Amino acid sequence: MAFYCCGRLGTKPVLSTISKFPTVLSAAQYAQAAAGVPKITYKKFEPPKPEHHDIRNERLQRPLSPHLTIYAPQLTSMLSITHRAAGMILSGYVSALGIGALILPNDISHYITMIEGLHLSPATLLLAKAAIAAPLGYHFVNGIRHLYWDTAKGLTLKEVYSTGYAMLAASAVVTLILAAL
Repeated sequence: MAFYCCGRLGTKPVLSTISKFPTVLSAAQYAQAAAGVPKITYKKFEPPKPEHHDIRNERLQRPLSPHLTIYAPQLTSMLSITHRAAGMILSGYVSALGIGALILPNDISHYITMIEGLHLSPATLLLAKAAIAAPLGYHFVNGIRHLYWDTAKGLTLKEVYSTGYAMLAASAVVTLILAAL
């Protein structure tokens, strides 16, 4: 009886391949193999025990990842964080104004009259309006910077820093213009 196996190089006898790698069998194993009775052992499958990731990392001697507090603040990381924060603040503004328009009994002109009745100084009003306009001005100008990056331009480290400083100046100008309205 000849056994053949199909391989990449054609067919070749399996027994000739096996004979190149002889194995040492015990007398009982040889008798079972000669009789054609394969010895099969079964082992009950047990899923791995649940292990907390900190304990597993310690067992595998993996180092802990450094925390953000060890890194020195860089312009690029700070601008990215503040861009996200400005977006969240703007979402809060829109939500508060929308809910306020639905819930409050009067329209916006009533509340503007109330603020005018406080007789705040022009400097105080300018600062309050600038605080409200700053997230919009920053997010708007930084969004334009990101759109510029989407054209695959301005991505060298020197250009990223120069556009970062230019964006900060432009957002200050836009904020002051919005606050002056």
